[in-house]
Amino acid sequence: MIGIADELLSVEEMGRADAAAIAGGVAGERLMEAAGCAVASAAHRRFAPRPAVVLAGPGNNGGDGFVVARSLAEWGWPVRVALLGDRAALKGDAARAASGWSGPCEPLAGPEVLEGARLVIDALFGAGLARPIEGPARAAIEAINARRLDCVAVDVPSGVHGDSGEVLGAAPRCRLTVTFFRRKPGHLLYPGREFAGEVMVADIGIPAAVLGDVRPTARVNTPAAWRVPFPRPGWEDHKYSRGHALIAGGLRLTGAARLAARAARRVGAGLVTIASPAEAMPVYQGDWPGVLVAPVDGRIAFTTLLTDARMNAVLIGPGNGISDWTRARVETALGAGRACVLDADALSSFKDHPQALFAAIHGPCVMTPHDGEFARLFNETGDRLRRARAAARIAGAVVLLKGPDTVVAAADGRALIAANAPFDLATAGTGDVLAGLIVGLIAQRMEPFAATGAACWLHGEAAREVGSGLIAEDLIDALPVVLHRLLGG
Repeated sequence: MIGIADELLSVEEMGRADAAAIAGGVAGERLMEAAGCAVASAAHRRFAPRPAVVLAGPGNNGGDGFVVARSLAEWGWPVRVALLGDRAALKGDAARAASGWSGPCEPLAGPEVLEGARLVIDALFGAGLARPIEGPARAAIEAINARRLDCVAVDVPSGVHGDSGEVLGAAPRCRLTVTFFRRKPGHLLYPGREFAGEVMVADIGIPAAVLGDVRPTARVNTPAAWRVPFPRPGWEDHKYSRGHALIAGGLRLTGAARLAARAARRVGAGLVTIASPAEAMPVYQGDWPGVLVAPVDGRIAFTTLLTDARMNAVLIGPGNGISDWTRARVETALGAGRACVLDADALSSFKDHPQALFAAIHGPCVMTPHDGEFARLFNETGDRLRRARAAARIAGAVVLLKGPDTVVAAADGRALIAANAPFDLATAGTGDVLAGLIVGLIAQRMEPFAATGAACWLHGEAAREVGSGLIAEDLIDALPVVLHRLLGG
């Protein structure tokens, strides 16, 4: 069976899942047979029979490759195997799989093994590769890409690390990757995501029950992660019961807060107020009539506004400017015990004092940096998942690290990786809409980690609904259709 499941397993977690399955009585040889047959079946469905070469490595991935070769040959494909290393040196299940292949097997000496091939099965290295690919294997991989050969990867494209998506030396650009039991973070994190192509997950006989012991903390951001707590208005609800979001407005860049306010209302917040500098009041009041506007000049006025306990979620940052005043707004809102969403300038205003920001966080808080804003607050390096998790732990907040592979991370290590956002979102104002969605859901008393995951998914789905030519305003107008589908009509 080939399908998709939401849990993501690290290389170490997948190793434990394999070990638990074998300890439970599922033979390793049987797992390898099922894995190879699944890859062959996927390739056979996707491509018409054609000359194929299987690039087999010296470990279990190579063993999978021998099973792929045998299966394709049984379906009438002309298949060769090019083995990296000595066939006599194969051990265990890989050696047993190789013994079942009686077709052509040649040494992988370089790009020449690709001559005449119209499909490549990449079974060289697995997800836990620890060093850059070199020598004949690298030369063959680079030739695959240079010749634009169709390629199907076993588990992960060779060279892509399963945890980080990092490319170690080189990796083939695959049309299809067939992995087993569950996906790995590297299938979704860039650049690995780009090299993997379409990812299919094959059931090879590992019981789902092993997840109870593995306890994965990362998953793909789909509604399964947050659908249960997603707010659904009932007959007893009214505008006050659906929460009141307060959005700090800027003086000059007024469009940012206005976009956020519209998004918060569209996602269901009962009331939305923009805290506006007095000079900008006419702009905010002249926008959509359903948004409330309160004049706020100075910290005392902002503190007074927050004495209204019904304002239960606050967004600060969009269009606010990098300033001591923006920083004061953040400290005031956090000090008032409100659930806070800190975006854009609210984060950059602490670039010289990040520890002051972290020390002020005592309650529910979401931070939504892009890479530049992230670097102003945190010294963490590495892939997006690792950085977001580290930042969430340091700050004691939910961190949404924006990018083509957006990650939502909680301080306790839970993480979601977005998989539905199109490239069209790379345009001005879309981040303001996302921040508005988050604060709108938190105002409806959705827990911050779940609210952030839900907002991120809605953001991506709305962008897919609009398609090419998208501008930020379109996302808000597309939300009713997306919400209708999410909530089942």
